Amino acid sequence: MKVVILAGGLGTRLSEETELRPKPMVEIGGYPILWHIMKIYAHWGFTEFVILTGYKSHIIKDYFINYYSRYSDITVDMVHNTVELHKHRSEPWKVTMLYTGPDTMTGGRLLKAQDFIGEERFMLTYGDGVSDVNIHELLRVHEAAGKIVTMTAVKPSGRFGALSINEDGMIQSFAEKPAGDGAWVNGGFFVVESALFNYLENMFTVLEREPLEKLAVTGQLNAYRHYGFWRAMDTLKDKNDLTQLWAQGQAPWALWRNGAGLV
Repeated sequence: MKVVILAGGLGTRLSEETELRPKPMVEIGGYPILWHIMKIYAHWGFTEFVILTGYKSHIIKDYFINYYSRYSDITVDMVHNTVELHKHRSEPWKVTMLYTGPDTMTGGRLLKAQDFIGEERFMLTYGDGVSDVNIHELLRVHEAAGKIVTMTAVKPSGRFGALSINEDGMIQSFAEKPAGDGAWVNGGFFVVESALFNYLENMFTVLEREPLEKLAVTGQLNAYRHYGFWRAMDTLKDKNDLTQLWAQGQAPWALWRNGAGLV
């Protein structure tokens, strides 16, 4: 089953990084967050990816074209014009990168991938969020529901400390990063039937608006409730928080890491 990753947006809220690279290529611990997302899926046995690029797409393409040399020991013989790869690490991945335009909306990007996906069921997620979601359980829930789309629903933590203040202005309680307002939100990590393409009209279609709204009204949008770790990298603080978790060997999404903390 193919894994489709939306990786073409501008990432304006992370402009400190995205002026130079597309948001999915912003690094967590020396590896693009896109790599982390692909490692999550590969851990569960899904290794065929379709990456929908847009803004600065060449950086994503160059990364995978040069993947072997980037993470290998090499000898460059400048006299005989040869390159020899020594000890190297590779991934058992098949990666298709589709340029879907700089201004195309999420639904439009997915529509441009229809020829590569065909009539098959597929996974879909965003190129900026990581989670320890159980993909096998997600797929089981989707199959049991029999709907067109199953969305992973998450409850994000609050971004700020929450205060309880009495009438005299005294703080009665303080909670650092409480569990938000308790609402479930779209966490990505979808399982999708090809019938979704019938709801996508053109490049301006926003997946999260009319298509998913119609599916919800007609009872074709299922939820998989995930109670574990989930984090979207929207801001520089998010990036720094994720980097710190990775550096400390406490990254909940890195299910593939062994006890030695290897990548």
